[in-house]
Amino acid sequence: MGAIALVAASALALTGCAAGDDEASSPSGDTSAIVSTNGSEPQNPLITTNTTETGGGKIATSLFAGLVSYDADGAIENEVAESIESDDATTWNVTLEEGWTFTNGEPVTSQSFVDAWNYGAKLSNAQSASYFFDNIVGYNAEADSELTGITVEDDTHFTVELIAPEADWPLRLGYTAYMPWPTVALEDIEAFGENPIGNGPYMLAEEEGSWNHEVGISLVTNPDYDGVRKPVNGGLEIKFYTDLDGAYADVQSGNLDVLDAVPDSAFETFESDFPDSAVNQPAAIFQGFNMPYYLEHWSGEEGKLRRAALSMSIDREQITDVIFQGTRTPATDFTSPVLDGYSDSLEGSEVLEFNPEEAKKLWAEADKISPYTGTFDIAYNSDGGHQAWVDAVINSVKNTLGIEATGKAYPTFAAALADRDANKLTGGTRAGWQGDYPSLYNFLAPLYTTGAGSNYEDYSSEEFDSTLAEGTKASTVEDAIAKYQDAQEILLEDLPTIPLWYSNVVGVSADTVSNVTFGWDSVPLYFAITKG
Repeated sequence: MGAIALVAASALALTGCAAGDDEASSPSGDTSAIVSTNGSEPQNPLITTNTTETGGGKIATSLFAGLVSYDADGAIENEVAESIESDDATTWNVTLEEGWTFTNGEPVTSQSFVDAWNYGAKLSNAQSASYFFDNIVGYNAEADSELTGITVEDDTHFTVELIAPEADWPLRLGYTAYMPWPTVALEDIEAFGENPIGNGPYMLAEEEGSWNHEVGISLVTNPDYDGVRKPVNGGLEIKFYTDLDGAYADVQSGNLDVLDAVPDSAFETFESDFPDSAVNQPAAIFQGFNMPYYLEHWSGEEGKLRRAALSMSIDREQITDVIFQGTRTPATDFTSPVLDGYSDSLEGSEVLEFNPEEAKKLWAEADKISPYTGTFDIAYNSDGGHQAWVDAVINSVKNTLGIEATGKAYPTFAAALADRDANKLTGGTRAGWQGDYPSLYNFLAPLYTTGAGSNYEDYSSEEFDSTLAEGTKASTVEDAIAKYQDAQEILLEDLPTIPLWYSNVVGVSADTVSNVTFGWDSVPLYFAITKG
């Protein structure tokens, strides 16, 4: 994958690829066949403005269609939008393609977007993706307010005024937070979250129990969808596995069609096990671990010393070679190499290099402030195939610093996230990020800005916040990238996350399916998969 395509500041427009353009070739399989794939129970009900993790995200992007969507390489193409244009990168004019409907028959209009965005932005609704609207005039993180910068002109035209120029604003709009809602969503938001009504390529199967919590969810093709992601199959059966080894065995036996994450036990063999369908390619996935600021020893000057010591006590090269067999790359920043603006030479990045002597020195300096006692642990979800690398990191820390350390397993991602959200961690926690949209900003703002929805460990830096904000106000993509790099250099000093490595998408598929393509964010392009 090359650099991600961005909206050029000189053009400030996105047109073409209207609904009805069908990129998929004529299907060679059974267009009614159901494709089975792996997934995980969503953290929350499927409300798009409150879905910020990968389990729910895979489902939400299948059920809903936004103004734009992303192709396999992360470039944006129009979906519901006919055009998104601006003369100054501050006021954006959005024109919708006519003829779009939700699966209940209601037309998709300008108001469908505006209502959903206002709900997502409103403080009292406590939506985890609310910060995605913080650049629109009227947003208020401390009080309920309307997004006054949005004006509905008619059913197919609305304008959005940003607080400052933002040349790559359209790049955001394929993310779930920006999806439209039918009017019934606001009439009963809880019911909507359990039984979402979208306008995307798929919809919930009609039979009772189509979403069997902790087990799986069944989607079928939306017959009225005519956008750029028109399915060539009959639907998706997304199975929620508790461990990847079981999922891998199911693909081998033909009981699962597509698996988007290979267990570490199969890293040495997956390419020979699936010689015609194994995939190992870069993706916008970052892996690290966080130390909560609310824990003793991990805030202030002592915490900064210990964070740096931890980082330099980890032999990333050895772990990625031995544990991951070349399916990971040691991190040099907080984002991903597939993104435009990525750099492997940020000032301060030497803190991510294995340096045992410096690590011991910094840990000793921290002990002079307050001696460290007890056992250091890293929490992880055992249903995600993380035990091997957590054990390797723990051993590296233990051997370098001479402290007691262990992994702390939770049975599911939801259980691990619940303790993070409730500030109940006893040590570090696995903290990965999969891109929502292809921009450096998306890897920084949701995780590290003060009060952000995924900033579970309560990092706060006025310097970081202001530097990142300067990037969002830049009038060109190049100027924005420069500020985002400056912001990362602040993170390299504070280390709210200890960066570990970037993940490749490592997936396999059974001989029951063909045309399996994995996107820039590691998620398969489900609509293009043929079966039978």
